[in-house]
Amino acid sequence: MTGDLFGAAVPPTDLATAPLAERLRPANIDAMIGQTHLLGPGMPLRLAFDSGRLHSMILWGPPGVGKTTLARLTAHHFNADFIQISAVLAGVKEIREAVERARMNQAAGRQTILFVDEVHRFNKSQQDAFLPHVESGLLTFIGATTENPSFEVVGALLSRAQVYVLNALSEAELATLLKRTLDEVQLSLILTAEAEKLLVAYADGDGRRLINLVEQLSTAASISKRSEVDAKFIAAALSPSLRRFDKGGEAFYDQISALHKSVRGSDPDASLYWFTRMLDGGADPRYLARRILRMAWEDIGLADPRGAEIALNASDTYERLGSPEGELALAQAVIYLACAAKSNAGYMAYNQARAFVREDGSHEVPVHLRNAPTKLMKELGYGRAYRYAHDEPEAYAAGESYFPDDMARPPCFYTPTPRGLEGKIAEKLAHLRALDREAGKKN
Repeated sequence: MTGDLFGAAVPPTDLATAPLAERLRPANIDAMIGQTHLLGPGMPLRLAFDSGRLHSMILWGPPGVGKTTLARLTAHHFNADFIQISAVLAGVKEIREAVERARMNQAAGRQTILFVDEVHRFNKSQQDAFLPHVESGLLTFIGATTENPSFEVVGALLSRAQVYVLNALSEAELATLLKRTLDEVQLSLILTAEAEKLLVAYADGDGRRLINLVEQLSTAASISKRSEVDAKFIAAALSPSLRRFDKGGEAFYDQISALHKSVRGSDPDASLYWFTRMLDGGADPRYLARRILRMAWEDIGLADPRGAEIALNASDTYERLGSPEGELALAQAVIYLACAAKSNAGYMAYNQARAFVREDGSHEVPVHLRNAPTKLMKELGYGRAYRYAHDEPEAYAAGESYFPDDMARPPCFYTPTPRGLEGKIAEKLAHLRALDREAGKKN
C-alpha cells in the first residue's frame, strides 16, 4: 500500500491511473501540511491521537484542506474499520448497511468509524438515523462539512461530536506542498518564481486544487514540448475555477458581511476589495446591487440621500449595460457610500417604531386628523379643528399633536445625527420643537 495526501492508502495497482492528488496522500499526520493549530505538539487533535481515545468529531473547513485525509488517518491510527458515505448520494439505506457492518465489527472486537462527507446535505431524519448508534458507541461518527455545523447539523448530534475548524492553507503551506509535489512525483517541470506564485494564487488555499493545477500544467507543458514554465504560460494554459466560496455558503455571506462593514466603516479601499473579491468569486452583480442599495438606506440614510440615488442609478446602469461594463457603476456606488456621511438614525427609528406598534394597543385616529368626504362624517366632527400647516407661520402648526389622543406619552423614534444633511435636519427639528414649547406656554 502506498501513502496518499488526503485519505486512505491507494492500492499499487491503482497508482498508474489514479489522479495525482490521490497518489500524494500522506500516510500519517506528521506528513500533513497545514492545520498546525490542531495537529501541532500539544494541540487538540494531536492530543486525541496520542491519548489513544477515539471520539466523534465534525471537521469544518473549506475544500481541499485535508478533512477526508484526517478522517482516514484517524481510522488507520486507531485500527478502525473506515466506512465512508457521501451525504449527496447516500440515504437511510446506506446508513443501515453501515450500522450492520459496525455490529459485525463490534462482534469481532473492532471499532468502526462512519465518515459522512458533506454532512450538511443530510436532512434531520437522515442525521437522526445514525444518532442512536453514536450514542451507544456502536460507531464513531466523523462528519466533514464546508458549512457552519451550528446551522446544518442537528443539535443532538452536534452535542455528541467535537467540532474542529480546519483552515485554508496559507501561501507558505501551499508553496511547501508545491515543492513536495514536484519533488515526489519527479515531474519534468521547472517553474520560475513568478510561476510558483501564480500557481499558489490560483489554488486559493485549496491543496487539492494546487495539485490538480500542477497535473494540468504538466500535461500542457508536455504537449507544448517545454520543460520551463513561466507565469505567462500558466495564464494561457490554465483556466482556474472561481475563487473560494459557494454561492449561498458561509464564505459567501462572510464576504458580503465584510463588504457591508467596510462601507459602514468608511473604508473605500477595503470596500472595493471585498466587492471585487465577490465578483471574482462569481457573485451575481444583481445580488450585490441589492445589497449596495440596502447599505445606502441602512448606514447612510438621510445623512446623504444622494447615496440611495447613486446606488439605485448604479443598479439601473448594470441592467442596461450588463457585465463587465455595468459593474463599474456598482463599484463607484460602493466607493461613494464608503466615503459618504454615515447615519443609521432612520434605520433605528423604523425598527423602534415597528417594535412599539407591535407591542402597543390599537389607538383610534384623533377626530381632527380624520378625513371627512361625506356629510355624515362632517356632522360627526371628522376633520374639525384641523390646522392646515400651509396656512400657519413657517408652514408649521406649532403645538399641534398628530399622535392618538389616548397615548399618554408620545414616543420619540427619530434622533438625527449631526453628520451630513442630517445635521441640518436636526437643527430644523430643534427649531420646530422650540416653536411647540412657545405655543404651549401661550396656551
